[in-house]
Amino acid sequence: MPRAPNELQPTPHRPNWRLALTLLFFILLAGLPLITTGYYLGVLTFAFYVAVYAMNWDLLFGYLGEVNFGPTFLIGLGAYGAGLCNTLLNWPVWACIPAGIVAAAVGGLLLAGPALRLKGPYFGLVTLVALLILSDLITIFANYTGGEIGLALPDILTDSSAGNFYYAWGLMAATALILRLIVNSPLGLILQAIGQDSDAARTLGFNVAKFKIFAFMLSALFSGLAGAMTVFYFGTASPGTVVALSVVVQIIIAAIVGGRRTIIGSVLGAIFLIVAGEILRPFGQLSGAAVAVLGLLVLLFAPGGFISLFHTREERHA
Repeated sequence: MPRAPNELQPTPHRPNWRLALTLLFFILLAGLPLITTGYYLGVLTFAFYVAVYAMNWDLLFGYLGEVNFGPTFLIGLGAYGAGLCNTLLNWPVWACIPAGIVAAAVGGLLLAGPALRLKGPYFGLVTLVALLILSDLITIFANYTGGEIGLALPDILTDSSAGNFYYAWGLMAATALILRLIVNSPLGLILQAIGQDSDAARTLGFNVAKFKIFAFMLSALFSGLAGAMTVFYFGTASPGTVVALSVVVQIIIAAIVGGRRTIIGSVLGAIFLIVAGEILRPFGQLSGAAVAVLGLLVLLFAPGGFISLFHTREERHA
């Protein structure tokens, strides 16, 4: 029997140029300390931490379909957990950072159990309430946390701008690699299936609650680590840098502008957001509005985010 022309034909091998481009991008970033000054390295260092925050937000929203309005709840637990260990217990940095991760993991576990049983916007509201409670606790216990002023830490990661840059770059690269491996694995397909239709996934025999808690805890671990490293980069733990709603907005915009459900797109979005904000800083309060307008233009002309600019014509029309 003759075959239809499109049946049983071997799929031609196509080089994974997108992976090669991503690797080249990270390599070029790693070489920046050789050609630029400490000021620009400082801007990018903070952008890399925001990228880690955004990648973990994208894991929950992009793949699992859970709208998290309080990502800085986990970041704040990691930041203040590590900071308090340093100021109150005089632990060294290498011991405080794991303590911050544990704080974020414990808080995430306590929140994930009841919160992930809810559907739709209710999960997002629970995470937002958790963030507001954390903010209030920071203010109430200002004698220990420093309140709105912030908690000054006796130790920092390093006083080298290049060293801080590579700490943040290494965390960002490791986070991107691990999350990409997970979302491209069978586990990632299950998370996507749950995000698209949790009832259908449950009917197929998947323990939806278990997979949701796994994703949430994974996000908590990376968020706690990034939060702990961020405060030892700044040398202070303050609500404005790790807990405030303005940081939440930064994270969400970075993930969406970079490209939802891509992980790597969050890196592009975060770098764009932080660098653009720094360039427009001379405009004062207008800088925030200008960055928001730039983000809106990106979404209007590239709804899939920056990462969609690298899609083939077939992918754009799929």
